[in-house]
Amino acid sequence: MMMKIGIIGGSGLYEMADLEKVPPFGRPSAPLVQGELGGMGLVFLPRHGRGHTLMPAEINYRANIYALKQLGVGRILSISAVGSMKEEIRPGDLVLVDQFIDRTSGRESTFFGGGVVAHVPLADPVCPEMRQALARCCRQLDIRFHPRGTYICINGPQFSTRAESNLYRRWGVDVIGMTNMPEARLAREAQICYATLALATDYDCWKEDHDDVTIEAVLAIVRQNVENSQRVIRRLATELPAAASCACGRALADTILTDPQAITAAARERLGLIFPDGG
Repeated sequence: MMMKIGIIGGSGLYEMADLEKVPPFGRPSAPLVQGELGGMGLVFLPRHGRGHTLMPAEINYRANIYALKQLGVGRILSISAVGSMKEEIRPGDLVLVDQFIDRTSGRESTFFGGGVVAHVPLADPVCPEMRQALARCCRQLDIRFHPRGTYICINGPQFSTRAESNLYRRWGVDVIGMTNMPEARLAREAQICYATLALATDYDCWKEDHDDVTIEAVLAIVRQNVENSQRVIRRLATELPAAASCACGRALADTILTDPQAITAAARERLGLIFPDGG
């Protein structure tokens, strides 16, 4: 079976000239676009909708991950614009995130509930196999990148105050964004490998000798980074093994606490795609 990877990001990514498109399927944030590139099946999902119509807190993260799961996606690559919280991470650099701090609120962050309780481990929320493959791609393509990084996710849609930005820096975070949580949590519950390719666009507002973040500045850097993101995606097909050897696909093992006899037929139907064995 062909390896299939889901790409969650912006419009510049699924408008790749050498991608053979087929009719879209479903409507979570937007219709999904399916195609094939270098022997790898690709499913593109614009996180904020076509035309960027959804704020970070308005995104139906559960619908997005569930739709990718329905299409047989076994790996998800999240392409995300972020602010840099460290001097050495310059605007235009790529960061291969390996940890998250979640400061969001009010977002649906689990597929479970409604009569089914599960406690899924998230100590290492990023697939190591995918992150290592991304690092090889960046090295081969001579793209400036950072092999690890902690991503703090805030609610938005406003950027941070200067006091908040400096507080997060004291926590030791590397980049700041608004979208990768609960995305990473849900991917783990869906037993899908997940990795983030973070594109540093600015220094947030902590760096006083640097211009405060503006939408115009962010978009200019994002446009510059689209080409590098596309290059990494093309190379990724040759760096990822067809079958994953990590533990992401077994994330639900021994995590469901609910007595199987207490799980209703409605709950089994709702969660059947998430844990097909029914717990």
